[in-house]
Amino acid sequence: MKKIISFLLRNVPRKYIQRISGISLKIVGLFFRGDNVYCPINGKGYRKFLPYGRVNPRENALCPDTLSLERHRLIWLYLKEKTNFFNEKLKVLHVAPEQCFMDHFEKLHGDDYITADLESPLAKVKMDIHDIPFPANTFDVVFCNHVMEHVEDDIKAMSELYRVLKPGGWGILQIPFFEPIPDKTFEDDSITDPKERERIFGQDDHVRLYGKDYPERLRKAGFKVTEENYINELPEYRVKKYALPKGEIIYRVGK
Repeated sequence: MKKIISFLLRNVPRKYIQRISGISLKIVGLFFRGDNVYCPINGKGYRKFLPYGRVNPRENALCPDTLSLERHRLIWLYLKEKTNFFNEKLKVLHVAPEQCFMDHFEKLHGDDYITADLESPLAKVKMDIHDIPFPANTFDVVFCNHVMEHVEDDIKAMSELYRVLKPGGWGILQIPFFEPIPDKTFEDDSITDPKERERIFGQDDHVRLYGKDYPERLRKAGFKVTEENYINELPEYRVKKYALPKGEIIYRVGK
């Protein structure tokens, strides 16, 4: 299973994986039902989650029914327990929307939930994050997770998200970190060989390796940044129950 998932992630474009993964993995999920781990998004239990990852797939990572990963389950719990997201009608921009969230967020916020992506067939709006086609101060909430490592100019993209966020609004902007985490974010567009890019940046489609200065890059775009150590507020049994990512900081931004 690890080899199959790794091969698909490394060789099949994301937009095609998004089209076929839902139904096929739901069938697989029938054979994984149990009570060792639970997905908080659908409330179902499993013997274990599926492995996931391009290079070295992580064990117990992917929920076959919701397609949630460790970080998604953490964000879901954070939104429910630490924000107004599930309690108020909000205008939301969700860039590169994760499948595990889309239907649920649509039910919560209706037509005010806007999904946007440059390529995804699942998004409502085709959009370049460097040039967001919405007026300033439009959205109460912005989500943009595991996107900035792919874009040409992350500060410009962050600044666009800041522009369309309402004063008093907030967002979550997560990125991947690879150990050992450097002090400064590293970029070098002269590195074009896919294998070399994978070695240096973590994936061959990444254009930078983020460092400990990530919050400063968000502040440079105008955001107020709160580093939420929510994972360490949870008891160990919940971390294990939901297979959450230990050490994951949630980067909550505000305007």
